[in-house]
Amino acid sequence: MAEVIALIDYGAGNLHSVHNALKAAGASVTATADPYVVRAADRIVLPGVGSFRACAEGLNAIAGMVEAMKERVHVGAAPFLGICVGMQLLADRGLEHGETPGLGWVPGEVRLIQPSDASIKVPHMGWNDVAVLPHAKDHEVIEEGEAYFLHSYHFAAENPQHVAAMTDHGEGLVAAVARDNILGVQFHPEKSQAYGLATLRRFLEWFP
Repeated sequence: MAEVIALIDYGAGNLHSVHNALKAAGASVTATADPYVVRAADRIVLPGVGSFRACAEGLNAIAGMVEAMKERVHVGAAPFLGICVGMQLLADRGLEHGETPGLGWVPGEVRLIQPSDASIKVPHMGWNDVAVLPHAKDHEVIEEGEAYFLHSYHFAAENPQHVAAMTDHGEGLVAAVARDNILGVQFHPEKSQAYGLATLRRFLEWFP
């Protein structure tokens, strides 16, 4: 029987494109706002575009959803993938439009990109390299390549060991975080063509 991938539907603008990309990568995907479906899923994907605060509020507005995610990921050890703001929500807090609590699954905070070179534009938008860090070279999902980014805030992780990959936009920015069965990518695999689909396929085959 094919695994069931729960794609959490909390109003994120990239839900449908992520859904289509996962299907193209071979997944059986259920877009859902039902905590009971999440508790039974084999894998969980949290999409996200827009502001940290709006996404956090949207996720928390679904009664029982965060608790179901914690139960399935932390207790059930289901592989988890956060995409863009879905990755940022893994942090302790976000600083966009004031301080907003995150999930706290990967210690750190989400801050405004502030390059020292005024010629570097924010948001960080377009194709850029994903450079895997030495301690994460054996990670089964994240590989070197070029991916599509679109963000004005970046994940500042407390523990460097949780940073799996970096990119550069006037300064080093986190491109991926990884902790046990939890993975987050700042780039958009659903917009990253062959590299993005390959990343999603590796996630679907990942047994941490």
